[in-house]
Amino acid sequence: MAASMKLVHLFGGVLVVLVIITGLSEVNGAGECGKANPDMEAFKLAPCASAAQDVNAFVSGRCCAQVKKLGRNPKCLCAVMLSNTAKSSGIKPEIAMTIPKRCNIADRPVGYQCGAYTLP
Repeated sequence: MAASMKLVHLFGGVLVVLVIITGLSEVNGAGECGKANPDMEAFKLAPCASAAQDVNAFVSGRCCAQVKKLGRNPKCLCAVMLSNTAKSSGIKPEIAMTIPKRCNIADRPVGYQCGAYTLP
């Protein structure tokens, strides 16, 4: 009996955690990146780290591929480039905004206003 009560409490606790997590993701579901969190999406731009700190740094193909993918949704790309994760990793937004152009992405959102920055 005691073992079954412990099991009920364990599953009850897990259920509460799942409800909280589900509720939080639904609250963020209408964000710039849909259900994805811009701070988590910023990790996908890890190959861009040096290119987002130095305008003269080489921009890798992996970086360009990720930027092109995120750039399909300019609001998301902007939110990722201005995210706390990007800022804490040393990303300079004014330089990060130049990456789509440096990657020669033809369908990039030229002129898109991203905070205090404009995508070239």
